[in-house]
Amino acid sequence: MRADQCAKRDAFLDKIGAKPVVMGILNLTPDSFSDGERFVAADAALSHAKRMEAEGCDIIDVGGESTWPGALPVTEAEELARVQCVLAELGRSEVPLSIDTYKANVALRALDLGAVLVNDVWGLQKDPAMADVVAAAEASVVLMHNRVEKDASIDIVADIRCFFGRSLALADRAGIPRTRIILDPGIAFGKTARQNVEVIIRLGELLDFGRPILVGVSRKTFLGSLVEGGIEGTLVGTIAATLAAFAAGASLFRVHDVAEHVAALRVFHAIWGTRTAPKATNRP
Repeated sequence: MRADQCAKRDAFLDKIGAKPVVMGILNLTPDSFSDGERFVAADAALSHAKRMEAEGCDIIDVGGESTWPGALPVTEAEELARVQCVLAELGRSEVPLSIDTYKANVALRALDLGAVLVNDVWGLQKDPAMADVVAAAEASVVLMHNRVEKDASIDIVADIRCFFGRSLALADRAGIPRTRIILDPGIAFGKTARQNVEVIIRLGELLDFGRPILVGVSRKTFLGSLVEGGIEGTLVGTIAATLAAFAAGASLFRVHDVAEHVAALRVFHAIWGTRTAPKATNRP
């Protein structure tokens, strides 16, 4: 990793725990459940990225493959074709970049182009080369919990803990320092609506891993099951769930609507203080 990337990585990690950290979503996919086709064109994607930077996001998460349940997988070549041009342009900006992928070669290319974090929705467990790629690049990584199928009968937090244990073991073997690791319980990935709510309520049970928790509830369908009439696509429902996650112990938030979340989290943080934010040393 180049010196400028290391500086961006360290500055990003230093924010965690000191303030709520906002990760802006940049989907370069035609089939995203929320904003499919909006940012497929490079000009539109770059314009949106600049807008999110101006609105105060702390990192931009670039994705070239939809990972919502039911989305069709894409080839490595197609994913690379979608992200390379945008990453090359954004790599010159001040805001750090994350690559949302579970493919090691896509992550490697993204890191070469300036990304400082790999957001792996399978927590290093899908592609056996991913852990070594992250370690060799000295990148940060998000280890997200995922399941192939939903199972309403299980203790979902216990399942998440077992999954994180396996992911952290892979990270340890590859030599990824714990200080560069962020955990994500994977809201809406292989979970029922009830389990999604339960995960948010029980986030505190994951803090003993000693790593910051990232939560992504933005525009998730399960929010519509919580109140009569459904609010899954509304901003107010997303912000309410985000603030609930912050109060429960999360410290990073992956969102579509950056300006609104930055403002809401700033006010909530000023009132709530840092009582529930996880404390961790994040510098490598």
